[in-house]
Amino acid sequence: MDLLLKCIVGAVAVLAIHAVSNIRNFYIAGLVPLFPTFALIAHYIIGTERNMTDLRATALFGLASLIPYAVYLTVVYLLAIRMSLFATLSLATVAWCGAAALLLLLWPKQHLRYGLEWELTSRPIAP
Repeated sequence: MDLLLKCIVGAVAVLAIHAVSNIRNFYIAGLVPLFPTFALIAHYIIGTERNMTDLRATALFGLASLIPYAVYLTVVYLLAIRMSLFATLSLATVAWCGAAALLLLLWPKQHLRYGLEWELTSRPIAP
């Protein structure tokens, strides 16, 4: 049942992107994929099956994962007027894969180093 719900949510997101891309303010289609549909699902699963520290780590990694997305968008922006659509999107996807691979390689080292400092300095304020 959970898998069916995830499929339905994904299909609704695709339909929303398609619908918004056909309106006058078509650029809003770039905002629709950023709605945290899949993040909500992932955070719910992590939050119910693991602990809140793991949920925080997942959220922090989610913030870091915006970097490959920014790389992708930058490549699309720069190449859109210079190359064909297929070449632009292909190169942007390759750039995203490279940035994501770099993130996955660096994350464990950086997270262990800075994550501990974050935990030590981000204590909740007493009521």
